[in-house]
Amino acid sequence: MTENQLTLPNGMRVVHRHDPSTAMVAVNILHDVGSRDENPQLTGMAHLFEHLMFGGSENAPDFDGEIERAGGMTNAWTSADFTNFYDILPAHNIETAFWLESDRMALPGFTLAKLDNQKSVVIEEFKQTCLNRPYGDESHKLRSLVYKFHPYRWPTIGLTPEDIEKVTLDDVKNFFTLHYGPERTVMSVVGNVDSDRVFSLAEKWFSDIQARPGYVRNLTQELLPDEPRLMVEKAKVPANKLHIAFPMGGYKDKDYRGADLLTDILASGNSSRFYRNLLLGTELFSSVDAFILGSEDPGFLHVMATMADNSSETLIKSEKVIKDELQKLLTCGVTQKEVTRAINRYVSDKAFEEINYGAAAQNLAMAAIHDEKPGENLDAYRSLTVDDVNEAAGSVIDFSHSSTLIYEAQ
Repeated sequence: MTENQLTLPNGMRVVHRHDPSTAMVAVNILHDVGSRDENPQLTGMAHLFEHLMFGGSENAPDFDGEIERAGGMTNAWTSADFTNFYDILPAHNIETAFWLESDRMALPGFTLAKLDNQKSVVIEEFKQTCLNRPYGDESHKLRSLVYKFHPYRWPTIGLTPEDIEKVTLDDVKNFFTLHYGPERTVMSVVGNVDSDRVFSLAEKWFSDIQARPGYVRNLTQELLPDEPRLMVEKAKVPANKLHIAFPMGGYKDKDYRGADLLTDILASGNSSRFYRNLLLGTELFSSVDAFILGSEDPGFLHVMATMADNSSETLIKSEKVIKDELQKLLTCGVTQKEVTRAINRYVSDKAFEEINYGAAAQNLAMAAIHDEKPGENLDAYRSLTVDDVNEAAGSVIDFSHSSTLIYEAQ
């Protein structure tokens, strides 16, 4: 399957892939805005916007209902870096998605009643996910430990419910105008429709929307910690839990993919080092994991472990065993077999993703917003070598810059 791309005069990019194996189509709208673009006094705004954008527009007050009547479904997600909306519906009803998406980009129906309703929904979500369950505030705690300046210091849901409570209708309108213009948007379409039809519809429904340039992302960059950081939280949690964060570069950094592959070698599957040496090799842990933040700006490699019991002796031993395992990796390096297995796992996961036209549309949009050709990122992972992964490990796993968060069960 081949991809075609069109850039409208207002700057919006449209990417298409024809998939004749399905009767459906996925229409994906990726906006270059996330929680890193928020006012530090109004955190959680991007996530609130995800909710508000389903509140209907001036010509389509019932967004979900229109999609459902066309035989489709719709959803969205927000991250620190991006906001993504997607519609999946029968290919012969594709124009419904173009009408709805263009109308809420041009004429969103923001009202005080809708804002108050969605603020209540988001605040309740904050309480359920962050305040009223064990470890619910771990992202808040860890990010505040790792970041002192960059807006990654708060999670996507926001810093506090009070930030959401004080959002005004003017705040909403200003945030929309600043961040949701066509020049900051990629539309991707994957399904049983040809490119002539897609590009014709894009010009019909989106070309009249005016570009709204003006926002320049100029974020305060984080400095490396000059010594290890530690936070100990005594909380009503079922088990002691340990987080260790190692600062690393963002998506464009040369060691980003190597660090990503490294976490697979450490923690993905029954042949990973953590599974064999920590879970099976000791009785200290009930779970151990490793992954990268996966962020556009500098993020961190995250090691996370839950203890098998709540004794202080187990906690001390567990931290030492993890650090010894990481030091062993730095000293001896990874093997060709481990790298090959990790690459094969990554390529396989991506191949299965592409079977789903919804996921394929999101991957296509993400490639475009990164100014990459489709498949370029996959090729970069395929080309990783043992030296690349070892170099990433040596660059990232540095205990002198690490941040450690410990939850001690009360």
